[in-house]
Amino acid sequence: MGRLSGKRAIITGAASGIGRATLLLFAREGARVLAVDREAAALDAAVTEATAAGGIALAIAADAGDEGDVAAVVGRCMAEWGGVDAVFANAGVSGGRIPLLEQTVEQWQEILRVNLIGPWLMIKHAAPAMIDRGGGSIVCTASVAALRANAGGSPYSASKAGVVSLVQTAANALLGTGVRVNAICPGLIETGMTRPIFDLARARGTESRIGQLNPLQRHGRPDEIAAAALFLASDESSYVNGQAFAVDGGLSSTHLFARYRR
Repeated sequence: MGRLSGKRAIITGAASGIGRATLLLFAREGARVLAVDREAAALDAAVTEATAAGGIALAIAADAGDEGDVAAVVGRCMAEWGGVDAVFANAGVSGGRIPLLEQTVEQWQEILRVNLIGPWLMIKHAAPAMIDRGGGSIVCTASVAALRANAGGSPYSASKAGVVSLVQTAANALLGTGVRVNAICPGLIETGMTRPIFDLARARGTESRIGQLNPLQRHGRPDEIAAAALFLASDESSYVNGQAFAVDGGLSSTHLFARYRR
């Protein structure tokens, strides 16, 4: 308890999945959390749960890929609590699995707007507030799809590869400021975004096979990604900067291979 005591945090995509799990964990660990999502009703429910457990959290309905909204979010955090210490730029969209040659420019633009421009906007607007207080931590959600093919559609994978590059370039652009920028690359986690995969497997009776390609041979949980975000947002990771951490059960550690069965 208390690993984020006194810290003021912003979490985007906080209404469900990884963002919701991180909201609950950050609040439980002592942070004052400004929770952001486009889904106002689900966001309010998540914030209510966090506060009912004794945490401090506020909800703000906003689009993480809109500059005006992002600027307003950072401004709200400054107005409410006088600063920003940690950001989890987590909001994202999948875009589905439309075949490459059937994708449209509009689909690419929307996925890049939310998944890549969104984290950049949060860095752009939150970093100055952090610089004024001598530093802070910005964590962005990338994906194992950023590291290898076949973990997501082309625009999604490209957007998440961009996030990995973004945290590297931003960490160096902010040299000497004390602001750290890192990414988490989740593997297959059961969230609203991946629910169709899980629903289909359950319908087929093959749920036990989900995640079988990684060495742990299981899928991940939102709270396991939240735990990584907590570490990166806390002072425990004070010497970690410009990195992309795969939290994927070991999936990205190897090429595909045929397993030997006795």
